[in-house]
Amino acid sequence: MTKSFQSIVLVVGVFLMFTTIAEELNPEKPFAERHVLLQVSDGDPAKFSLALDVANNLIRHYGGTDHIDVQIITFAEGVNMLTTPDSNPNFARIRSLMDSNVTFVVCLNSLDTLERKTGTRPVVLAGTKGVQTGVAYMLEKIHDGYIQIHP
Repeated sequence: MTKSFQSIVLVVGVFLMFTTIAEELNPEKPFAERHVLLQVSDGDPAKFSLALDVANNLIRHYGGTDHIDVQIITFAEGVNMLTTPDSNPNFARIRSLMDSNVTFVVCLNSLDTLERKTGTRPVVLAGTKGVQTGVAYMLEKIHDGYIQIHP
């Protein structure tokens, strides 16, 4: 084999390796340079707003959601960020981010706990992805290569 052929094979191999890694993280975002998991586990509305600010800033920095994969995972008291659609002060911001392909994830165990405590299951915003165990989901995503940020 000639050196130029070996170089081409090496470049193609590296390209395929990185393409495969990106597809494994999120096949819907094959061109994403970064995969970020924003953790919201505190019930403080200021933390909710901060997480939304961080998501918007990342999207702007990377030039759109084609170049960054942002997921916001809520568990414990953080699930309140994604409940009460009628009175949620962040509803328009969350809906806008959902429309921009930001994934919002809610822990179903946390909703179960709230239901046991209050007798009523909280209503979750439409378009929210439910997972049984939020922390386990977060650990799987981190293991897959997502970067965890806890604003």
